[in-house]
Amino acid sequence: MMTERGVPVDHSTIYRWVQKYAPELDKQTRWYRQVPDWQARSWRVDETYIRVGESGATSIGRSPTVGMPWFLPVPKRNVAAVKRFLAKTLRSNTITGFPRVINTDKAPSLARAIAELKSEGICPQTVEHRQVKYLNNVIEGDHGRLKRILGPKGAFKNRTSAYRTLKGMEAMHSLRKGQGAMFAYGQPNPDAVIVSRVFEAA
Repeated sequence: MMTERGVPVDHSTIYRWVQKYAPELDKQTRWYRQVPDWQARSWRVDETYIRVGESGATSIGRSPTVGMPWFLPVPKRNVAAVKRFLAKTLRSNTITGFPRVINTDKAPSLARAIAELKSEGICPQTVEHRQVKYLNNVIEGDHGRLKRILGPKGAFKNRTSAYRTLKGMEAMHSLRKGQGAMFAYGQPNPDAVIVSRVFEAA
């Protein structure tokens, strides 16, 4: 886009823009991306693998289709990582409250983490844990979209840059899927309208 306008921009400049503005984009558009309370009561949790540095990290995330796309890059796919992610999500999701049901695949670490969070009082006993793989087809599709954007290497230099970049990507994906469109009703590109509005206000 910048080249078309005759403005030479180095790739490192684009990188710095992403690191600075992606978290701000996520923060400023959160209000627009809220979903109805009844819809946010069903969570979908899954994990996918991305490379960070010389090793790898697992980005464990809740489906963006039911509200805010929470994710957390962690070094290992284990019970501790799942507990850390779910505890953060449960504590942060104060607007819509606790979920009615958490949908996961049949990974043992997910079941054990949810059971431990219930025993520790972090997750209410009333929350149902449903292990049915096909219910997470939507979030599996989001993983595929993420991998296509990142390309075949799909690597970040460090966990901080991965976290910041993913924040912006998930925020824009939510808006492009129509979350928040009601706040730009009748506009041909509601996602662009919302982004322009929030940054003008900021």
